[in-house]
Amino acid sequence: MAWKMSGTYVANCSCSLVCPCPMDGPPTGPNGVCVGNAVFQIAQGKSGDVDLSGVSWALFVTWPSNFSAGNVRAGLVIDDGASDGQAGAVERIVSGQEGGPFAEMAPLFSEFLGTERAAITFSAGEAPSASVAGKAEVGFEPHRGPDGSPTTVKGSMFGFAPEYRIGKGSGSSNAFGLTFEPVYGEAAEYEYSSEMPGEAHPRV
Repeated sequence: MAWKMSGTYVANCSCSLVCPCPMDGPPTGPNGVCVGNAVFQIAQGKSGDVDLSGVSWALFVTWPSNFSAGNVRAGLVIDDGASDGQAGAVERIVSGQEGGPFAEMAPLFSEFLGTERAAITFSAGEAPSASVAGKAEVGFEPHRGPDGSPTTVKGSMFGFAPEYRIGKGSGSSNAFGLTFEPVYGEAAEYEYSSEMPGEAHPRV
């Protein structure tokens, strides 16, 4: 089924600054593991006849080695304000069932921890933040260059966007037993669709 979504995401993880996963380097979090989360706000989206605009969802993951090595454990949380039809569409997309970049990413996941519902709030902007009720608080403060503009990374091997802002992560996370203290953070505007060429990761 054809689908598309665009909006803003904010992510935190336990790696030291800067997280090496997008460059396929080994994690620098405690015990050599990357534990993280990413919250996606869909500003505009559609899957078949289902309008996804306004829906938010969060992915919670633990990466035991470099990105391409896989063996990832992951859980999905969808905003409890979404209808059953919207939630089902998001779950199928993120699990890779509907093709596109998430289908290319799916083989890296060795264990799916399930899908849960919770109230998700999202504040967009240059330093977005999000809250997943009872599960995570996701804060982000971008690093800045001499002119005050946010520091960005572009052209990385893996990424949720072709260019993203990097900085300090803050908050807490305990969903699916994947507890960690955020150190690194990133954020960007994204655009994904079922028509995107597969690159083994959700990237434009």
